[in-house]
Amino acid sequence: MISTAVQQIMLGTVTKTEKQAAETLRLIKDAGYDGIELNGFMIRPTGFLVRTLTKFAGMPTGKGGKYDWKALVKDAGLTVTGIHEDLGSIKRDPEKIITEARKFGTEFVIVTGMYRFDYSDPAAVRSLSEDLNQCGKALKEGGISLLYHNHNCELLKISGTKESAYDYILSHTDPDCVNFEFDSYWMTDGGANAAAVMKKLGSRMKLWHVNDRGARVSGLQMTPILKYDSMELGYGAMDLDSLTEIAKENGIRTAVLESHRNWAEKSPIRSLQLSAEYLNRQFHA
Repeated sequence: MISTAVQQIMLGTVTKTEKQAAETLRLIKDAGYDGIELNGFMIRPTGFLVRTLTKFAGMPTGKGGKYDWKALVKDAGLTVTGIHEDLGSIKRDPEKIITEARKFGTEFVIVTGMYRFDYSDPAAVRSLSEDLNQCGKALKEGGISLLYHNHNCELLKISGTKESAYDYILSHTDPDCVNFEFDSYWMTDGGANAAAVMKKLGSRMKLWHVNDRGARVSGLQMTPILKYDSMELGYGAMDLDSLTEIAKENGIRTAVLESHRNWAEKSPIRSLQLSAEYLNRQFHA
């Protein structure tokens, strides 16, 4: 059975206190989700720079670093489907990352496409792939699987070649140690054919970050200005039905919702509830 989850980055504005966090997790469970995907920088105290960057991106982290997330998740009846961590932390202390993952009862640690990283630089992409292999091997020895999560920057062509950074990472990482959490929204946003990439990933696609991409009407013009952005599942223009079938064929473990602002009724809770209707039909019917 494929489970469903919500990415924690959606929840900064609705986890301003521990009591509110508990209520938000209850609502996630009530909507039909099985779990939550956590971020290391949101479940422990983090530096000013990280908090500032996420806030400017429209996704504030809140004060959750002080909460007992293990107890909150358990009390809500949810599971932790994975934890996002930065590559530097894994390299410095893989045992600490393994211990934390075990504490939350998850087997997946995820590295996300990195800020201010030049995906067109051959040496940088080669070094990244080597680091992923090294970290993946270290985590595997502790029973934890390393996944790489894309944005759209990995579609940059490596200088002097016709190969994208994503294709390089895929072909130069060891499937025994490194696999993927595929984000179809960002691949589509970057101009790639998400279905084709998912088919190429095959069984290496362990988790699916799912979102829709569409537009909301703004203004009262006869021909309204439309803004492409994150949308609730089934309300946008992406062919999610086809992508869902490929995800199932690939044997993914979890479909993880992550929408970026532009929420229905300006509410992440209302947004994830609407998206749950689609996920429940596809994975829980």
